[in-house]
Parts: sequence; C-alpha cells; structure tokens
Amino acid sequence: MNKNSLLVELFVEELPPKALKKLGDAFAGVLRDQLVAQGLAEAGSVLTSYASPRRLAAHITHVADRAADKAVSQKLMPVAVGLDASGQPTPALLKRLGALGADASAVPGLKRAMDGKAEALFYESTAKGATLAEGLQKALAEAIAKLPIPKVMSYQLETGCELPGWTSVSFVRPAHGLVALHGDAVVPVEALGLKAGRETHGHRFEAAVDPVVLRDANSYALQMQEDGAVIASFEARRAEIARQLAAAAVTVGGGSVPIQDEALLDEVTALVERPNVLVCSFEREFLEVPQECLILTMKANQKYFPLLDASGRLTNRFLVVSNISPDDASAVIGGNERVVRPRLADAKFFFDQDRKKSLASRVESLGKVVYHNKLGTQGERVERVMRIARGIADKLGGASLAAHATQAAQLAKADLVTDMVGEFPELQGIMGRYYAQHDGLDASVADAIEDHYKPRFAGDELPRNSVGLVVALADKLETLVGMFGIGNLPTGDRDPFALRRHALGVIRMLIEKDLPLGLDALLQETAAQFGGIAGFESSRATGELQDFILDRLAGSLREQGASAQEVEAVLAPRPQRLGAVPKLLAAVRAFAALPAAAALAAANKRIGNILKKAPEADAHVSELLLQEPAEKALHAAMAQVVPAANAQFEAGDYTASLQTLAALREPVDAFFDGVMVNAEQADLRLNRLGLLMSLHAAMNRVAQLERLAV
Repeated sequence: MNKNSLLVELFVEELPPKALKKLGDAFAGVLRDQLVAQGLAEAGSVLTSYASPRRLAAHITHVADRAADKAVSQKLMPVAVGLDASGQPTPALLKRLGALGADASAVPGLKRAMDGKAEALFYESTAKGATLAEGLQKALAEAIAKLPIPKVMSYQLETGCELPGWTSVSFVRPAHGLVALHGDAVVPVEALGLKAGRETHGHRFEAAVDPVVLRDANSYALQMQEDGAVIASFEARRAEIARQLAAAAVTVGGGSVPIQDEALLDEVTALVERPNVLVCSFEREFLEVPQECLILTMKANQKYFPLLDASGRLTNRFLVVSNISPDDASAVIGGNERVVRPRLADAKFFFDQDRKKSLASRVESLGKVVYHNKLGTQGERVERVMRIARGIADKLGGASLAAHATQAAQLAKADLVTDMVGEFPELQGIMGRYYAQHDGLDASVADAIEDHYKPRFAGDELPRNSVGLVVALADKLETLVGMFGIGNLPTGDRDPFALRRHALGVIRMLIEKDLPLGLDALLQETAAQFGGIAGFESSRATGELQDFILDRLAGSLREQGASAQEVEAVLAPRPQRLGAVPKLLAAVRAFAALPAAAALAAANKRIGNILKKAPEADAHVSELLLQEPAEKALHAAMAQVVPAANAQFEAGDYTASLQTLAALREPVDAFFDGVMVNAEQADLRLNRLGLLMSLHAAMNRVAQLERLAV
C-alpha cells in the first residue's frame, strides 16, 4: 500500500463570489469524508481546501493507492433452511452461495452462530479494498453532487463525449479542467466530461506560464503562486488582502484605517486571484453628504474599502483591491476614481433633493405605501405606532416624554419615501435622523427616528434615549401584535417579518432597561389599536404572542447558562414584568444551591399534586382544627417565616425571600411523615388542605419551585 498526498482541482469559469468560500469548503470536505469512509484516507489526514474565482481544489495527506482488504461476514439463512436432516446443503443454500460466487465446496467452511432465537449460517469472505481510482471517482461524484448550489448551469460539451455539441452537463459554472494527482502520478478519474490530468491554468493575465504543469500534489500552492500568479488558498489570499489594506492605510497617514467589514473582505477575496491594493481618492465636496451614504455606495456598488480617520470620520481616500499588478497603476487608479464619482454624485443629489422637503411634509405620502394587504398602509401603521408610543410614554415619563415620542413615531417612517432611502433601503432611519436634524427638530426626536429600528440584530445596542426606547418598543409591538393577530406566524424555516428578532428586541428593552411595564397589559393595549381590521383575532395577538415571547426569553436564558429547570421555574408563573426576570432567576439559582432545595422542591411538587385533586380547598386555616404536633409545628413555623419572606419579596429581594423559606424544610418533612392530609373527617381534611395551599402559595411567589424537582 502506497500512501501519498492527493490533490484534486476543478478549473472553472468565474464562480459566484458570495458563495465561493462555502463551495470550496464543501467540495474539499466531502472529498475527504468519502475517502476516509472507503478506507483510502486516514481519519487524521490533513485537509487543505483551495478556492479562487476560477478553481475549487483540495489537498489531502496520507491517502493510500488502495484500501485495505476487509473481512466480510454475510448471513445466509437459518440452519434449518440451509441444511437438510442429513446435514447436506439444500438447493436454497446452494443458490444463495452461487449468487455470492461460491459453490458446494464452501459449505463445510460456513460458520454457525445464533441469530435471535434460531441458529443461522454465515459465509465469511474477504472483500478487496477499493483502488484510489475507483474510490476517488465515487468521492468526486459525491462532492460535485453535494455542492451547496442554489442554481446550476447546464451547458454542452464540445469534446470527449458521445454527442459533441449535444451532450450536456450541469454545474455551478462551466468546468474546463480537472487535475487529480496522487503524489506525482495522475489518478485516472473523470467528471463533468473532463478527464483528469496534471495541467491547469493560472492568472488570466499575469501567469508566468500557461498551462501550469503540476509536478506533484505537494507543489500545487507554490507552483500556482510562482508559475500561475495565483494565491489559491482563500484564507491565505484573504490574509494578504488584509495585510495590504493595513499597509496602504499607513501610507496615507493621519491615523487612517480601512473600514472593518468581514463580509466585504470575504467577497473581495472571492473576486481576485492575485490581490493588489491601490489608494484612490475623490473630491472633498462629497464629504458634505452623510458618510453612511458614501460608505454604503462604495462598499455595495464598487466593493471599495473607504478610509476612516483617527476619529472614525470618512476621508476622501479609499482602497481598491485590484486583480492585476501593472508597473504603472495610474490607469487603474484613474479608472476607479472615474467610476466612483458618478455614484457619489448621485448620493449628493439625492441628499440635496431630499432636504428640500421636511419630514413632516412626507408623512401624508405614507398613506400611499402598502404595509400589508390585511393591515393597511404605512400611514395607518404610523397612526397605530403613535398611539401605542403615547400610551407607553405616559406610563414611563409623563407629558413631555409622550409629546416627543408621539412626534418621533409620526416621523419615524417618513424617510421611506425619500430618494436616498429609495436607492439605499439599508439607510432607513439613518437618513431620517439627518433630515430631522436639518428640520431643526429636538435631538431626542432625531435620534429616536434612527434608533427605533434597534436592536436590529443579536448584540446590537439599544436606543440611546428614552424617546427612542419608547418608539422602538411601540414599533416592534405593533409588528408582533399585527402579524399574530392576522395569523401571519413564523414557521420553522420562514420568518419574513423577523418576528423572532422583534420579540427578542422587546425582551431586551424590557429587561435591560427594567421598564415597569406588564407584558400582558402591553399586548392588550397594542391589540386595541387594531379595532375594525377584518380577520384580526385578539386572542392570537395576546395569548399566543405572549407564549411566543416567553419561549424566546426561555431560549435566551438557556443560552446565557441557566438550566432548563431553572428557566421553567421562573417562567412557568408567566411573570408580567420581564425586568424582574434576571433577579428571579438569580434567586432560583441561589436557592437551588442550598442543601434544603431538593427536599423543598420535591415537597412543593407533592403539594401541587395533592391540591390538584382537591378543588374544594381554600387557604383558610383554623388553629382549633390543628391536632397533630407536626401540623401545629408547620403552622407555627409558617407564621414566623412566611411574613418575613413576603416582606423580602415585596422589597424585591427575591434571593433572601427564597432563602428564608428554606427554613421550612424540617417542619414540612415532619408534616408529611406524621400527618394524614386526606383525613376522613371533612373539616380536618379541608383545614390541612388549606394549610398546604397557604404553604404552596408562599413558596411559589418567586418561582414554581416544583420545577426544580428531579
């Protein structure tokens, strides 16, 4: 068995840049996994994936030219079926052996073993290991079939097929070359109408030789760089671009740094094979336009890296990652500067035109923009958000906050009908803030117009002021209640209105700002704003939505390290003020660490089960009916402990409240050991049930402790 490194490369036309890294990793990963599964590669074989605009490749170490032979044991049939009474093979057994390439001479060597309740015959043989050519052919077909390609191209083969010009194959882009080298030997495999060889092609313009003839599998990366002028590794090329970007920024000086954008860096890495970073510039007059507009147009349309100064402000310099390295780069620089100028001029034009009308004058136009066919226009939505925001602000800050929040809610969507946001939807809210500042509005209102979309993603910051917080909460509640009310719920893989994200945003604002607002009341008041809308069901908009929000909260708490039992204990009572949840959870976690916790949780669960079967009970307890020493002791202990625990609960010290209740462990244990709850005498039974009901209520004010029971 000869082991060596294996290289496989598909040379293709330019691949989709946003999918390149995923394609490269998938191609290499499936190849390696298939070879390992066939015994041709070791589990510890090192995989290196390569992906450039015109190639997908994989390098795998310790690959054998033939897999080891395997012992195979095949069940034939029960002994009673395969052998007659004299021990001779039956026709059924001989036929089965014939199908396996054996005859009657194999009968004495058959193995007998129990198979369930019956003894069976087993034929043991040795299966030849697959050759590398056989195994790689299978692995290559699998790797191509499993590429994560949303859409494939079909194209005709001109050579090497049965019907040139008519035979078609399908792949993400037309493939023009296949390399398969095991050490320095070509592995005879085929794919996409191509036969494997050792020739490939380098950079379209700057390769030193063409074709590049690969010496062996291990020389691939070096030869591609030296002979082909290509950095084949996606990661190496990405690192080189990042290095050149940083170095170019240093040459500009003034503390300049390229904008940090991992997605843009990945996309540019997928567009070039030999990166060359160049410094370009544009006229300073364009800096009068909000920098978010200029940055977005340079990134999205041109794939440029804007340069920021030491204070984070946009400069009039930007970096271009070119795929060519001419001796004189002035033509490349000039070309990119000419290309970007009209883009920046468009942004400046939109900005100047938009400022000719105030935001307030644009609100009426929202009545012509459809929000949802069942929920009306953006104008109608704005009216609902205004009323919701006013109600929340009245509770949180009175008339001044309500006035500012109402104004911000009215103007928050007005920038949707501006030219700038029409061209760049990503700037919604951001442009609204700039236009509000231009209109001379209060700073808190302007900031709220931008911030009402926050938090936009996990880890995003919350609105910077109370006005923004109120409008953001109102906006998200309106979306959630509206969509749930008409039955437009998210499914396992679809959430077009980002309802999960909105729910997490509501949770974060209520908790992190510790807002004194009840969840059910918020949903009820929001649902009241949808009166008269056909098909709107308040039960879905409140009950189902509350379950949805609490479920999102449960998932978030578990991600932060809380156990499922702790989360269930806190959320089972459906707490209304979510701002208290972190303190409740901390109290439960502290309680769970106490020695008495397990016994009290089990007792609480037992009490709950007893009370479920006694619907006639109430919490009244008569001391005259307390007969057993254990029930008297429990009642006396509760008289001391429960008032103290309740006072701590009312003061918001939930941890102390639960720790105080832990003192009831011994009297509770003694009660269940020495008292018959379901006494035959009705008044005694009801009195004891009342005692348990009082205990159950006291123990479950912070959380449902029975959920902690194992």
